[in-house]
Amino acid sequence: MNLILQDIVLNAIFAAIPAVGFAMLFNVPKSALKYCAFGGAIVYTLREIFMDLNLTIELATFLASMIIGLIALYWSRKNLVPRPIYTVASIIPMIPGTYAFTAMISLVDMNTHGVTNELIEIFIESGLKSISILGAISFGLALPSLYFMRYKRPIV
Repeated sequence: MNLILQDIVLNAIFAAIPAVGFAMLFNVPKSALKYCAFGGAIVYTLREIFMDLNLTIELATFLASMIIGLIALYWSRKNLVPRPIYTVASIIPMIPGTYAFTAMISLVDMNTHGVTNELIEIFIESGLKSISILGAISFGLALPSLYFMRYKRPIV
């Protein structure tokens, strides 16, 4: 049990680092950097927990994105800053770089060595998986803000 907890904490720390780096790249205020780091750690840990519960990576990514969208709504109202300051940096650890890289490498291999059924299968599978994960991230981030902005405001 101690080894599992150590693995979760270590992965959370390693997920917080790119979130803060990306936030610093886009001049996020210093006071928001700790929220971006915490958001990156939360979202990556949640996705790993959901995947350990035998959910697909797309569904786990969607749920983790939706949860960080809700948390970022709370943080943005509490600190009076725009919500994307927290959400954009927080979702960076979930970007499907490995799947996109695999798709592009198989495309280059098709160009170099010729087209085979195996390369086409790898390209389509990896490409669709990366597109699905990106769609899950975008819908997961959009749904909480759409719901709370539409149904929790008075109609004027």
